[in-house]
Amino acid sequence: MARPFIVAIDGPAGAGKSSTSKLLAGRLGFALVDTGAIYRTVALAATRGGIALDDDARLGELLPALAIRFAPSPGGGQRVLLGDEDVSAEIRTPGMSLGASAVSARPVVRSGLLELQRRLALAPENRGAVLEGRDIGTVVFPDADIKFFLTAAPEERARRRHAELAAKGDGSTYEAVLADQLKRDRDDSSRAVAPLRPAGDARVLDTGGRTLDEVVEALAAEVRARAGGGGR
Repeated sequence: MARPFIVAIDGPAGAGKSSTSKLLAGRLGFALVDTGAIYRTVALAATRGGIALDDDARLGELLPALAIRFAPSPGGGQRVLLGDEDVSAEIRTPGMSLGASAVSARPVVRSGLLELQRRLALAPENRGAVLEGRDIGTVVFPDADIKFFLTAAPEERARRRHAELAAKGDGSTYEAVLADQLKRDRDDSSRAVAPLRPAGDARVLDTGGRTLDEVVEALAAEVRARAGGGGR
C-alpha cells in the first residue's frame, strides 16, 4: 500500500501557514499536522513544569511523558490536546510563540519530536497529509511529494498577527508584535539545528497582496496536478 501523499508547508510566523494549511487539508480531504502547535505544546508543558526552555536534560526527560494529539473540533478544524486537556487557546499566546521558538532550537526536542510528526502524517487511514512548520521540507519530510514555502514582508505578517490577537482581546501593540516577530525570525533562521529556510525544491510563494482563498487555490491546483487528482 502506497504511503499518504505528503504536502510540506514551511515559512516564517505570520505568512499564513496555519490558515492556508487548514483550508488546504480540508479542500483535499487530507489530514492536517500542525507541527508548530506541537512545539508550542512542549513549551507550555515545560513552562508549567518549571523547566527552563534551554534545559536539555529536563526537556529530554519531559518529552516521552507528553501525550500530544489532534482531535476534531465541534465547530470545525481541530483541537490540540495535551493528555485529555484542550490547550488550543493556551498555546496561541505571544509568550508561547516565543517559547516554541526557544524549544525548537534545542536538538533534543527536534529529534524527540520527529517520530511523532512522521507517525501522525503517515497514519494508514490518511489518504494524504498537510504538514505545517519551519523544517518540514528540509528535515521532517525531505522526500515530501510537494513542498511550499510561504512568506510575506515582516510588516504585513505583523499586521496580520496583530489583528488576530486583537480579535481575541489581546492588548498587544502592533510595535510589540512586530518586535516579537522579528526576534523569532532571527532565532528561527540562525539556529544551528534545522534553521528556517526554503528547501531547494520548494515553491516559494509570497502571500502579500493575495487573499487566503487565492493562496489555497494556487496550492490545491499544484497538489492536484502532482497527485493526479488529490492523492495516491
